[in-house]
Amino acid sequence: MKTKDLTLMAILTALALVLSLVERMIPLEMLIPLPGVKLGLANTVTLFAIYWLNVPSASIILLARCLLASLFSGSLTGLAFSLAGGVFSMLTMAAARRSKHLSVYGVSVLGAAGHNCGQMMIAILFMHSAHILGYLPYLLLIGTACGLATGTAAAGVLRVMRPKQPAA
Repeated sequence: MKTKDLTLMAILTALALVLSLVERMIPLEMLIPLPGVKLGLANTVTLFAIYWLNVPSASIILLARCLLASLFSGSLTGLAFSLAGGVFSMLTMAAARRSKHLSVYGVSVLGAAGHNCGQMMIAILFMHSAHILGYLPYLLLIGTACGLATGTAAAGVLRVMRPKQPAA
């Protein structure tokens, strides 16, 4: 791994961690009265890393962010939800990224759905009940909107970061 890539990964991990911690301070439940709903700001960094670097590097950034955020919050339950959502999201986005028919927006929306499904699996395990699945359609609807917002942010950053073409 090149020093430049490692440095970029460290910076992206720090940015994702800050966005994750800032997001916890946003009282989104006041607008959307569903427990656990978040915008997914840190996922913008993960999505950017998938496109700018590669899936393995993005996975390292995601895992580091989840672990560090859990250390700062002191929540093992939060770590379980974060890791499950993040891993399912990453797997979904990695598969979707291979499709020639999906843009960064589609990859992001599918990643949000993967995140919701991963977290739902952990909720079922913790609550010992599949009744919680009734909550999934609402999460997917909100996740679609948040995934579009995340995709828009990542697309904007990717557009700005594109290497300049040499003059002909």
